[in-house]
Amino acid sequence: MTIRELQIINKLGLHARAAAKVVHTANEFESEVFLGADGEEVNAKSILGLLTLAATQGTPLTLRVEGPDHAEAAAAIEALFRNCFGEGE
Repeated sequence: MTIRELQIINKLGLHARAAAKVVHTANEFESEVFLGADGEEVNAKSILGLLTLAATQGTPLTLRVEGPDHAEAAAAIEALFRNCFGEGE
């Protein structure tokens, strides 16, 4: 299991396009992937779940990944956040 603390750094937060990128990336792995904020944890393979977090810029999130490829999945999700979901800001 891998647990990491992330933060939304892009201006638009975790909006639909960014959430879709998280879902796409999470689904590339066998592991279960969860993101949580303010005591709520959702399946990161569900776009609706991610959008219910209503995570804006600066929101701290907890990433929890369980499964055979947990380290690789966590690294890929963390890279998305670091790179502002490929949006440049």
